[in-house]
Amino acid sequence: MFLIVEKKRLNEVSTKMKIKAPMIAKKAKAGQFIILRVNEYGERIPLTISDCDKDEGTVTIVYQRIGKTTMLLDELNKGDYILDFVGPLGKPTLTDGAEKVVIIGGGVGCAIAFPQAKQLYRAGKKVDIIAGFRNKDLIILEDEMKKVCDNLFIMTDDGSNGNKGFVTNCLENQIKNGYTYDLAIAIGPLAMMKAVCELTKEHNIKTIVSMNPIMIDGTGMCGCCRVTVNGETKFACVDGPDFDGHKVDFDETMKRIKMYEEVERKKIRDYNCNLMKGVSDV
Repeated sequence: MFLIVEKKRLNEVSTKMKIKAPMIAKKAKAGQFIILRVNEYGERIPLTISDCDKDEGTVTIVYQRIGKTTMLLDELNKGDYILDFVGPLGKPTLTDGAEKVVIIGGGVGCAIAFPQAKQLYRAGKKVDIIAGFRNKDLIILEDEMKKVCDNLFIMTDDGSNGNKGFVTNCLENQIKNGYTYDLAIAIGPLAMMKAVCELTKEHNIKTIVSMNPIMIDGTGMCGCCRVTVNGETKFACVDGPDFDGHKVDFDETMKRIKMYEEVERKKIRDYNCNLMKGVSDV
């Protein structure tokens, strides 16, 4: 059992939780993730380690309330317990040799962008962050990101924050204005990461993407998280989650993720129906 020591709503769809998990906090590095299970009847879901405090023994996660499990998780509050909280899993992000890095985050993907920027910035690297959201009300971690980069650019699809456009528009403008980068790190929706990789490939900028396909056990046993990289099958949970973005087959991964969309929608409908009836949904 893992104690929730802090819970904070970031916006209408996103929540930040701080969990007491000293063994994970002691070992976790940027780019790694945990797998949790809310209760004994629940499914296992992966969530990125957004931050950790070794002295407090806490791990911070950020999630969107978009599926049944994240909705069940969000029913819990400070002082409650999560049944399973396993990690750190996956390989840490490797940025050896990079001195000028641009980190591109989309939506809740900024929860991954933050620890990576924090690690690089504290190591004395030049770090720019480009973050993209649908509108200004969905912007998260702005203050936190400002503290761990040289420049922060926040784009919104509708321009409601004064900067209309996609993250790729901002990145292209940076390149045109003479900014040079040794490395790009992209984290967010698959379509966004694919678009970033297409742009960085044109400009010969090495690009790392963090993949989050369907995942169950997180140890490489089930094979559900397989992705094709440079024509070879890799498991995101043990070989990743970071991969060379110029070698990832994004189209295949997007097709696989869509396979269970109807099942997921049904789970959410059932959850909402039971919620209206006052029935416990486990």
